[in-house]
Amino acid sequence: MWKQFLPKLSKKSSASRKGDHASGSSPGHNAAGNASTIQRTSSCPSAGPARPAASVKRMSSAVFPSSLVAGIEPLVSFKNVPNGEKPNLFVSKVSLCCVVFDFSDPNKNSAEKDFKRQALVDLVDYVDSASSRFTEPMVVACCRMFAINLFRVFPPNCRSSSSGAGEGDEEEPMFDPAWPHLHLVYDLLLKFIGSSSLDTKVGKKYFDHTFIVKLLELFDSEDPRERDCLKTILHRIYGKFMVHRPFIRKAVSNIFYHFVFETDRHNGIAELLEVFGSVVSGFALPLKEEHKIFLVRVLIPLHKPKTLGVYLQQLTYCVTQFVEKEPKLASLVILGLLRYWPITNSQKEVMFLSEIEEVLEATNMVEFQKCMVPLFQRIAHCINSSHFQTICFRLQSGHSSCGTTTTSSAWSHRTGKPLCPLSSQHWKRTFRTTGTCQS
Repeated sequence: MWKQFLPKLSKKSSASRKGDHASGSSPGHNAAGNASTIQRTSSCPSAGPARPAASVKRMSSAVFPSSLVAGIEPLVSFKNVPNGEKPNLFVSKVSLCCVVFDFSDPNKNSAEKDFKRQALVDLVDYVDSASSRFTEPMVVACCRMFAINLFRVFPPNCRSSSSGAGEGDEEEPMFDPAWPHLHLVYDLLLKFIGSSSLDTKVGKKYFDHTFIVKLLELFDSEDPRERDCLKTILHRIYGKFMVHRPFIRKAVSNIFYHFVFETDRHNGIAELLEVFGSVVSGFALPLKEEHKIFLVRVLIPLHKPKTLGVYLQQLTYCVTQFVEKEPKLASLVILGLLRYWPITNSQKEVMFLSEIEEVLEATNMVEFQKCMVPLFQRIAHCINSSHFQTICFRLQSGHSSCGTTTTSSAWSHRTGKPLCPLSSQHWKRTFRTTGTCQS
């Protein structure tokens, strides 16, 4: 087969390549252990002008593993090899991509980076159009390549120096210089996991708990583009491998615990909550005890950190999904918010009031009465605040789904702090004129 294939490739070679013809077809084994031989070509669209085979051979021998140079030529296109050899070529290309380069210097190993980039592009295209099952050596090679390229420790100089940034503070995002290549690796990972050619039984063996934990650690990346890719990939893994779902929920819970009770800093909380928003919306009824524990021990304490504003929208969505699925949880949520209510941070207090509004929309009267007194007491303090934005108008008008139109009178009888005196004495003129009771 290869004897018929070699003359076609040799026609593309220039006269200067004749000296290297013998060395370019030396026998060897590829990364999967399959013996195959082929001559090296320099046809790489992104590598610029064609290089003499001798220089390409010397360059690749110095940078890439010797097993790759001696094995199936990783720069050959998939369309130029028979279908039976495509899995071997796939493994060879994947193995070439296991070489990691320094991207802080754009001029360093530029040709080799181009070779790797082209190999990644070829792999993405192949996975995207694959019609046959991925063999186990292909899955093993891919998992190894993903781990080598993606799983890394972020350098200290790229970490945020201020662990207590305010809700409104926005730091300049850090962009990884290696992103053009990382993006291709992430794209390949996403397509590989989502491909129908990946057998779930085989995939779950290699996309295991260790792989998932390492992937979750990458959510602390300061590059928002990387976190966005990770969000989509985690959602795809959660949907593909049902056996790993309990472990993923537990691992993400541990990240939240570490963030709330230890570090008070993490770059990917919003993205993780966005994934879990869709997970919570898919919970079956009645809710399992495990899911209720997640609400009480994870989601509600997430209101404690100073950086709440960064992920408030995603957190509110998760909380309201619980209340909509099981309305009896409404009083539990409101009392939990009151327990973590900010005392000296008016900006954060406004955020809590905004979330209370969302929760009350899904609250029935029975649950509302369980938490009405402490809620009104807290709102009374909010109205007297010098930094005032509140939901009192919504409560007074009875627009909430709680179904009451006597909120102001309940306030007066149950708490001893009627709305009218508070509104008439407030410093804000607009509130003094429009916030009075209409009874």
